[in-house]
Parts: sequence; C-alpha cells; structure tokens
Amino acid sequence: MNDAMEDLLERLGNNLVWRIGKAETEDVIVVRVGLARAVSNFALYPRLRNATDEEIEALVKSGQVRVEWVD
Repeated sequence: MNDAMEDLLERLGNNLVWRIGKAETEDVIVVRVGLARAVSNFALYPRLRNATDEEIEALVKSGQVRVEWVD
C-alpha cells in the first residue's frame, strides 16, 4: 500500500464511530458503523444490549453478525 492510500485510510478511520452489541430481538451481534457527523443518527436505530466477550465470540463463530451503516 502506498503512503497516500495509508494516509487516506488513517483520516477515514479517525472519522468513524461504531457501536457493537447484541440485538434486543434477535440472537445476533450488530456492528453499527458511521461517520462522526452522523453520530446523532445512531439513536434512531433499535437499542443494542451489552454482550460478554464469550457471547460475541460464539455468535461470530456461528456467523450471526450483521453490519449496519449509519448515515
């Protein structure tokens, strides 16, 4: 990877916000990702429950993961 690409990815990474938790109504780990400017929109999505490391690991191993982009 060249220096310009690394710089671009680093700048993008500095502007990302994420939340990880267990869906309230499903047995699935949800990863919500969005730009920092959209942080208030995270509140528009259904609430995520806390999950232990063991729960997260088990659900990831079983493929029960959903990634959501927050605009």
